[in-house]
Amino acid sequence: MKDRLSLMAALSESMLTVNLLLSVFSLPGTFADCGSIKPVVRITTPKKIEALSGSCLEILCIYDTKDTRYNSNRTIYGVWIKGGHKILPIDGDVFNSSGLNNSYSLNIIGNLKEKNCTTLFPDLNTSYTDKYRFRIENWPFRATACDDPLDIEVKDSPWSPSINISVGDLKEHQSVTISCSALTPCPHSPPELTWNLQQDSEGRTEKNTDGTLTTKIQETITLSDTHDGYKIICFARYPAKGGSKTEETKFTLSVAYAPKDTSASISPSGLVSAGSWVELSCSSRAKPPASFTWFWNSKHGAFNVSVGQVYSFNDTEGGEYYCEATNDLGTQRSSVIFLSVKDVPVIGLHIILKILGTVMLCSTLVIFECCFRFSNKSKKKQKTQPISTVMETKP
Repeated sequence: MKDRLSLMAALSESMLTVNLLLSVFSLPGTFADCGSIKPVVRITTPKKIEALSGSCLEILCIYDTKDTRYNSNRTIYGVWIKGGHKILPIDGDVFNSSGLNNSYSLNIIGNLKEKNCTTLFPDLNTSYTDKYRFRIENWPFRATACDDPLDIEVKDSPWSPSINISVGDLKEHQSVTISCSALTPCPHSPPELTWNLQQDSEGRTEKNTDGTLTTKIQETITLSDTHDGYKIICFARYPAKGGSKTEETKFTLSVAYAPKDTSASISPSGLVSAGSWVELSCSSRAKPPASFTWFWNSKHGAFNVSVGQVYSFNDTEGGEYYCEATNDLGTQRSSVIFLSVKDVPVIGLHIILKILGTVMLCSTLVIFECCFRFSNKSKKKQKTQPISTVMETKP
């Protein structure tokens, strides 16, 4: 019995020694407080990455360590630990490339011997949203990248695609490249991009500077005035478990162009009498809006006669007029309009003499009539005087 107790005590002491040694070797690892120990392993991954529920997630990952205990000739295992706490418990392990006690079906697709820890999450749901830390197990060396947590957010809805244009200020005759891109957390099932522009090629997946992936389509076009106000619509369809998920983005082009369809009109139309009020109007389609100048074609050439969209005046001569519309991108001239003036009728000399003769005749008759009436009135007055009055006047 005594021997048995001695044996058990010796075994307990040996196990305690082993545990102490393991603890020493694992200080930078799973059981360590990441806030108090300088990590001996660093990883390069996106700081935060979004994923779509029902789809996969590929995390581009590279690790590095300068610790002399690390030996790439030995077996290397990669471990992902879930949890946002600084103290990383052993039961926080969700995946170990050794195949032991995996609660998540992850897959480290990178070559760990080449310090590539790229990992694939094949089937995500919103419960995967959390912070993760990566650990290297290269027995007896183990170390956790405490300072490089990976923040994963799993969403039920996809992301709207982005529409980008290679040039800021759009003008006619410019050659520009228009692209539509969509976040691609799962390059094994990238989103399908379509739009209402001509599509000559399939989308391609590119790596961004932050380590995320993007699928892109693009088209190079030469702009014209017809593109102004054109609405580009891009659709991103994400394959997912239970059916695809689609989002769209709209973008309206604003293209500057020189004056188009410049024309001149006259009011009133047709023949006008000399001295009549005439209004000429100029119109044009331009961006930015055009300014207008009026010209009159005389025998000695074209003369600038007015500035402005409308030119109003009393016309006495008629002639040819046209307008010019101008903005920063160019000038366009209207066609010529003809202004015709009616001649004022001239009264003949014989008509004037007739009129004067008639007036004089009428005047003579009126004067004669007045004199005749006055004479008759005087005679009648003399006949009516009494005889006695006449006789009294004799000596």
